[in-house]
Amino acid sequence: MKHLVLILFIILNVNQVFSAGSAVNIPLGGNAYVTQKAGTVDINKNGLSAWDDKTAVISCWFKTGHSGNLDIALKTRTPEGKSEIEVSINGKAHKLTLDNPAWETIKVGSTTVKENQHVRIDFKGKTRTGSVFADISDLIIEGEAAQEPLIFVREPENFYFGRRGPSVHLSYPIPESAGNVEYFYNEVMVPEKEDVIGSYYMVNGFGEGYCGIQVNSPTERRILFSVWSPYSTDNPEEIPVEAQVHMLGKGKDVVTKEFGGEGSGGQSFLRYPWKAGKTYRFLTRIHPDQNREGATVYTSWFFDPGQNNWRLIASFSRPQKVTWYTRPHSFLENFIPSQGHLTRKVELTNQWIVTEKGEWIELTEAGFTYDATAAAKRRADYYGGVTKNRKSFVMKNCGFFDENTAYKTVFTREKSSAAHPEIDFKALPRQ
Repeated sequence: MKHLVLILFIILNVNQVFSAGSAVNIPLGGNAYVTQKAGTVDINKNGLSAWDDKTAVISCWFKTGHSGNLDIALKTRTPEGKSEIEVSINGKAHKLTLDNPAWETIKVGSTTVKENQHVRIDFKGKTRTGSVFADISDLIIEGEAAQEPLIFVREPENFYFGRRGPSVHLSYPIPESAGNVEYFYNEVMVPEKEDVIGSYYMVNGFGEGYCGIQVNSPTERRILFSVWSPYSTDNPEEIPVEAQVHMLGKGKDVVTKEFGGEGSGGQSFLRYPWKAGKTYRFLTRIHPDQNREGATVYTSWFFDPGQNNWRLIASFSRPQKVTWYTRPHSFLENFIPSQGHLTRKVELTNQWIVTEKGEWIELTEAGFTYDATAAAKRRADYYGGVTKNRKSFVMKNCGFFDENTAYKTVFTREKSSAAHPEIDFKALPRQ
């Protein structure tokens, strides 16, 4: 009898250890968003805090790699008083009563999920007697669908970029026979309702910088053109004189300055109320600087449909490298972490290069890639392809949609029905 009791004791304890070991913690600090803002509620590195308004909605996502049952719990505390909250798992509501001032694991409920499906958890406050509804640091999941692979942001050092979401890129290969390329032309259209705050729709990228359009706030939009310094630093004040990017000219109302944070160099931007649903044309020129030894000149223009003319953004001289246009590409990114739960999309078409000899060559192929956030399987909401009419390339990211595109997938759009764009290069504005 003693042996039987001992065996049962061992079995029970083994089961408890296995159950605890199979649980997966998903930190809200890297995977949650305030999807309906109200009060002082905040998502920080510790998770959900300052949750004081019952009209606020907080949402957390993760993606499963297996189908099956999923048990969900919270690591939570109610610092004072008693609270009632509602936790919805993929739309199904569960009500909880919380009165634990110390951190505890509180079970929410169960659901069944499909393979490769995003799971959404929503939090709403109902009643409280204390100053906040609760603090929540983690979701805790168990069950068949909690097995790896799971996609979510795990490490605190990756919370910032993880919440921003994956950046996606399209690279346009240059034919080997082209020789030196001097100009790159591209057209961009952001579909209606896809102009999300925090989006950078980068149109004309090159080996040493980029140019495109941004949504900076509810009232401000910009056209941005940046050229990196050859000196590697995130602090522009550290750049020695011989490695500084010099401004040669800028258009009307364009602001120019040095920038830092993700590399440093020369930056220019024009506050311009571009509109979703309209197509905008961009042209960038790169060529050796005849007035500065060992340097290259970078110039970008955009065509203003309101004025029906080309406008100069800026022109910069970059030292320590003589080059032509290399690595034409575009990308789509979200630069505001709190906006990473919102999907945004962009369409790009009519890509052309012009060689130093003046030959126009259409680029109809694009290779799709993504950034480290996607590569490390912290996020899976990234997409590239072509539009249904096959006339434009398309990129989409953020928002926790389930479809995604394989790394280095190559897409081909239809050739333009018209000849190359008509541009009088000599008439382009220089200042």
